[in-house]
Amino acid sequence: MTDSPSGMKKGLANYGDADFSLFLRKAFIKAMGYSDSALDRPIVGITNTYSGYNACHRNVPDLIEAIKRGVMLAGGLPIEFPIVSMHESFSHPTSMFLRNLMAMDAEEMIRAQPMDSVVLIGGCDKTVPALLMGAASVDLPAILEVTGPMMTGSYRGEKLGACTDCRRFWAMHRAGEVSEAETEEISGKLAPGAGTCMVMGTASTMALVSEALGMMLPGGAAIPAVAADRLRHAEATGARAVAIAAEKLRPSEIMTEAAFANALRVLQAIGGSTNGLIHLTAIAGRLGISLDFATFNRIGAETPVLVDLKPSGQHYMEDLEKAGGLAPVLREIEDLLDTGCRTVSGKTLREDIADAPAPWPQDVVRTMADPIHQGGGIRILGGNLAPKGAVIKQAAATPALLKHAGRAVVFDSLQDLAERIDSPDLDVGPDDVLVLRNA
Repeated sequence: MTDSPSGMKKGLANYGDADFSLFLRKAFIKAMGYSDSALDRPIVGITNTYSGYNACHRNVPDLIEAIKRGVMLAGGLPIEFPIVSMHESFSHPTSMFLRNLMAMDAEEMIRAQPMDSVVLIGGCDKTVPALLMGAASVDLPAILEVTGPMMTGSYRGEKLGACTDCRRFWAMHRAGEVSEAETEEISGKLAPGAGTCMVMGTASTMALVSEALGMMLPGGAAIPAVAADRLRHAEATGARAVAIAAEKLRPSEIMTEAAFANALRVLQAIGGSTNGLIHLTAIAGRLGISLDFATFNRIGAETPVLVDLKPSGQHYMEDLEKAGGLAPVLREIEDLLDTGCRTVSGKTLREDIADAPAPWPQDVVRTMADPIHQGGGIRILGGNLAPKGAVIKQAAATPALLKHAGRAVVFDSLQDLAERIDSPDLDVGPDDVLVLRNA
């Protein structure tokens, strides 16, 4: 039995003559300045998701250089290629459509171009699930690197984090407590540098659950975007990309049903974003795996929220990194995980946990006996308001909100909301529930 094609021989254009296709391909790639010896190496593709619109990905060029260094030190040939870059604030009309477009872009570009493995660089909310969706469909050896969270900002002595504090200050502005001039000053402090939101929003959530899923080297989820450790992790990712190409370690061997159960468990333990469930469902669907909401609720009932991080707590992602990143969370819930799952490191999750640095005193990751919130961060609801189910981040709600009776004030669309929400004639009281439909 012959080995499958590798390197430049992979996925040749169909001209009816494979030798001619390879000859033509080499002629054009040599125009980039590559030598024959370079082209004989295993090829590692690197998704370049940099964009001038995307502050979350501002450090992607530096990450690419570090990944390339790792690839070359391990004997591979790194080749970057462009792919859709998307940022939540620059996604008209909605980022979910663009998530699916990015997933298709990733799938087709990985499939179309010769590479033995691929490094996926994601960061902003929808980019990580999009890349994992595309990679799952192709099932070529793949490894994830994230851009990392921003450092916190500061406004007049108060520590700030995008985007939990974005909404808080905007609500204060609408209430007349913060002037327009002050909002302009605050807007320069909320996102002070490169990286993703430094609270437990979707970007942080997807980084952490992707590490738990096994698609990222251990320790990578919480390293700040500006830290030297982020570049060292990227270099290690590049070197590992060469190894998984040789091992032919495919995403479908890592992202198993048991691995998704681990990711869902971690999603609950970190108090992650409700979007995490939506994205994990989409990634799993690419592999023919169905996530059961009843099982997710059971996992939530068993798994308390352990991470004291905004909006469910007080800390930020840089504090979680100082506390050890995901490792202390995994250690605390290890008995609830399937630690026999294989990860992209080539080891089992059990071995990855054992290899992590020894724990040290910290106050960001709580123990199972002293959680931030009991009974899971996220629950699935039913009832007449959401007959097909709804997702609630109960860990971010006050106890009074979890059981409430009141009138429903309903808006049928975003436009309806915008037109009526500030009207002095709106029939609404402090005990009413605002319901937004079709959004």
